[in-house]
Amino acid sequence: MKKTYVLDTNVILYSPGAIFTFGDNDIVIPEVVLEELDSFKKDKNDLGANARHAARLIDSLRKEGNLNKGVELPGGGKLRVEMNHYDTQIPPSWDKTKPDNRIIQVCKGLKEQGKNVCLITKDTFERIKADTVNIDVEDFHEKVVPDHESQYTGRMDVYATSEKISEFYRKKFMNIDDLLCYSVELDKYLKPNLDNNQFIIIHCLHNPKQTALGRFDGNRIVQLYHKDNIPLGVNARNVGQRFILEALYTDAEKAPLVIIKGPAGTAKTLFSLAVGLDKIMEEGKDQFRRILVCRPNVTMDEDIGFLPGTEQEKISPFMRPVLDNLEILVDSDEKERYKNEKELSDKIKELFDRRIITTEAVAYLRGRSIVKNWVIIDEAQNLTPKQVKSIITRVGVGTKLILIGDPEQIDHPFLDSRSNGLCYASEKMKGSALCYQVTLKYDECERSPLAYEASKRL
Repeated sequence: MKKTYVLDTNVILYSPGAIFTFGDNDIVIPEVVLEELDSFKKDKNDLGANARHAARLIDSLRKEGNLNKGVELPGGGKLRVEMNHYDTQIPPSWDKTKPDNRIIQVCKGLKEQGKNVCLITKDTFERIKADTVNIDVEDFHEKVVPDHESQYTGRMDVYATSEKISEFYRKKFMNIDDLLCYSVELDKYLKPNLDNNQFIIIHCLHNPKQTALGRFDGNRIVQLYHKDNIPLGVNARNVGQRFILEALYTDAEKAPLVIIKGPAGTAKTLFSLAVGLDKIMEEGKDQFRRILVCRPNVTMDEDIGFLPGTEQEKISPFMRPVLDNLEILVDSDEKERYKNEKELSDKIKELFDRRIITTEAVAYLRGRSIVKNWVIIDEAQNLTPKQVKSIITRVGVGTKLILIGDPEQIDHPFLDSRSNGLCYASEKMKGSALCYQVTLKYDECERSPLAYEASKRL
């Protein structure tokens, strides 16, 4: 049966092209949604850009007919702006002037007319309220990835004989036919299905203490070349961090994109900064011009634009986690590090004064071509799929882009573990010869004994 989908404002702000994704079903946009979109049109952030894009799409359809009566959509359905149903009864305690309640009122009115109505909204509370008045309601996911447990991790545990592992150390490579992986569902060993650049932990079938680390290069398993590097005195303390070192130290020409996912305390930001500084300051090869650090939750619209100070001064409060990590890196002596706070602060300030490290809002990356930069996008789980595509396509020659974040700590109101840009990029770039990926585990938390205990219990 043909459905009538009523779209909430947040769906269109999330994806202006949502109106074209419902096949031959009808789309209804309540007039209050247009009012809300209009209020966003002057914003200088992504919501403003999406509101303007939506306005252009709807205006182009308007020229094909009458929006009040309905205009044909490419998929076979019709798009209509709903102006009626003000007399439809909703719970008396609900404020009828509130946009969410007005949208639900439209849904209820259409249902009472016999329409097969479904409200599409990314607002959890609105979905709950719609359900209380018997309106079918769904979230909107235009670009989703598998459930969190099924997402790509960039690593796999495999098994081999003791002889093959010893041979691997001698020859520095191993054929994929020499490996097995264990299937819990089938309760037996199978040949592994590996993706290009996937990291592997090779366990001995008969001796648990005999292991090896490797990477699948698309043809065979090769040894790691950089797993024992110590950037600025920072040692890898677990397997995941050794994989991170391999991914980060690999030349930008070979691995221009690195994606690092994992819980808090696994040193994602620390290693990204440490290797970047090591590449720029210690190696002396003039490989990168500077380190550029960005965070998606830094906005540069009116909310922060009226604050006094330079761009860097406005951004600095959002960069506290980066400064915390730099305190560790500029002085590796844990006992002496905090005895002279001014000296420590001056060392960090010098990195910014010399423009070895710069910080920017993600919005400022749009339209640029970034050449020979070490780019760290921190908290990348708060990017939308559209934003992450925009960022990756900004990468120019000689630049290395590192996306880092924790999919379980999403602050964006329209995103979740299946629709955020970090996980979207991870799934879409899986198997790319130009991308290395690592997902850290909870037991690889090294921040402190308390942080590790909390990651297990909370």
